[in-house]
Amino acid sequence: MPSVLQAELKQRKPFPSVGAEALLSVLRTAAVLEHQLTEVLKPYGITHTQYNVLRILRGAGVEGLCGREVAERMVSRVPDVSRLLDRMEEAGLISRERDPGDRRHVTARITRKGLVMLEQATPQLEAVERARVGQVPTGWLQQLIEVLSTVRGNR
Repeated sequence: MPSVLQAELKQRKPFPSVGAEALLSVLRTAAVLEHQLTEVLKPYGITHTQYNVLRILRGAGVEGLCGREVAERMVSRVPDVSRLLDRMEEAGLISRERDPGDRRHVTARITRKGLVMLEQATPQLEAVERARVGQVPTGWLQQLIEVLSTVRGNR
């Protein structure tokens, strides 16, 4: 009898190992969630990566962060954070200020427009969270968090 993932992927052959199936299950789940988040954010004209940057900068407060610090805190790594920040600045979601004492240091801060964007988009993303994991017992979620941390090599 095929596994749930085999049926979902319309795969006839069994997976070569439980580890292979687990890895593909994580990747498939991430793809499904990413697609849903992309659809939720589409009306706001931002990507989930841009949403992540806005949350990071909101958390940084008035001090802001340099691009390198933003990159270190992102959920998904992007190859060119400077270009991402350029686009966000052009859209008015963030502002950047060059340090007069060290011209190489540029501080990014969330703008009022960026804060409004977060306020508008966050309830829809929270609805996705509730729909996807709201029925999963807290203990299971904690176990999932720990297992995924181990898979990422953090344990």
